[in-house]
Amino acid sequence: SKIISTMQADVLSIKGKKTGRSVELPDEIFGVEPNDHSIYLAVKQYLAAQRQGTHKVKNRLEVKGSSKKLHRQKGTGGSRKGNIRNPLYKGGGTIFGPKPRDYDFKLNRKVKELAKMSALTYKAKDNAIVVVEDINLDAPKTKAFTEILENLKVNDKKLLVVTADTNNNLYLSLRNLPKVQSTLIRDINTYDIVNADALLMTESAAKVFEEALEEETA
Repeated sequence: SKIISTMQADVLSIKGKKTGRSVELPDEIFGVEPNDHSIYLAVKQYLAAQRQGTHKVKNRLEVKGSSKKLHRQKGTGGSRKGNIRNPLYKGGGTIFGPKPRDYDFKLNRKVKELAKMSALTYKAKDNAIVVVEDINLDAPKTKAFTEILENLKVNDKKLLVVTADTNNNLYLSLRNLPKVQSTLIRDINTYDIVNADALLMTESAAKVFEEALEEETA
């Protein structure tokens, strides 16, 4: 069995106090040698994939206007001219304008994984990962969630809240907060990690890493 070093993260209560419990965050994910270029590529790919790419201009075949030749080719003393839809005329077609396209590009899975681990490592180095006991709200209440953030002293930060499973009351409580985003542990991506000042991870989400570690060392 492999021996993997880990960092311990204290689990805080929703009151902001230590619970006496801790979770193990493996160095294989939170203590790698960060690769900045892989982070750049992953963020670039994420933002490219967000683009709709529905831009479109009309070329000379598509704009309105007669297709009649303006005057005969020779003998007028002027330059030769085709029809009024010529791109050189006002109201004419556009040359080489944008066409609908998909901006997404492929990134190898290993590069994506390295980017994600690099981003998590930076957060761990900056002490920007807070682990809190699982938050179970009786009803959607933004005020109740804001109080939890104040207790944890992260209410002034741009936050990424990471949960293990879908928590509807929690999601509805935080979606109106402009500085707070949420994601499931399985959907976490490099852009969201980099874009946040800190990660607020629930205990069960953090334990996903611990369980993965136990499987690997078994």
